[in-house]
Amino acid sequence: MDRREIYRRVDHTLLAQGATWEEIKTVCDDAAAYGTASVCIPPSYVKRAKEYLGDKMAVCTVIGFPNGYNTTAVKVFETEDAIAQGADEIDMVINIGDLKDKAYDKIEEEIRRIKHACGSHILKVIIETCLLIEEEKIRMCEIVTKAGADFIKTSTGFGGAGATFEDIRLFSGHIGEGVRMKAAGGIKSFEDAEEFIRLGAERLGTSRIVKLAKEEEGR
Repeated sequence: MDRREIYRRVDHTLLAQGATWEEIKTVCDDAAAYGTASVCIPPSYVKRAKEYLGDKMAVCTVIGFPNGYNTTAVKVFETEDAIAQGADEIDMVINIGDLKDKAYDKIEEEIRRIKHACGSHILKVIIETCLLIEEEKIRMCEIVTKAGADFIKTSTGFGGAGATFEDIRLFSGHIGEGVRMKAAGGIKSFEDAEEFIRLGAERLGTSRIVKLAKEEEGR
């Protein structure tokens, strides 16, 4: 697979708690240089990153991250603020406790409200697959579809494990028309990236792919 095809699906990510502006700038520069789909960064850096990048690169940020148990009102406010600051894409985390409690209508309504706050901007819904059983993953495919979100996303990268090929295969059999898939967390090689894309993932949440490319060039 052409490397450029991989890069254009990558949300080049830096969400570490201690990330500095200089590190965020480097991630922005690398994303622009390699032509990734977006740069995914903490909400506190969205305004500066958007001003720094201009139209060169989409800026993605995270909502209710990484635990997802903020109230819906807080998540909606976070989303509205992120969009106002210049975010082009939003990755939200569901309330996993609500899913375990089978509060499906509540989860769907939350996603609907956040999608409304996004307007025309892309919304990706993180379900943290490593904490879910298969039945819950399937149910979330149905809820994300009904709620009108743009993507279902596997993981935050902070939950103990990341994306698996099995999860993307499962998603592909249960998401509705128009819903795309994002594999995130633990994508450590170009071979991993190619396989996730082959299985149907439209986006890859990773910091490693661009780092690998830079290391290869350095050698």
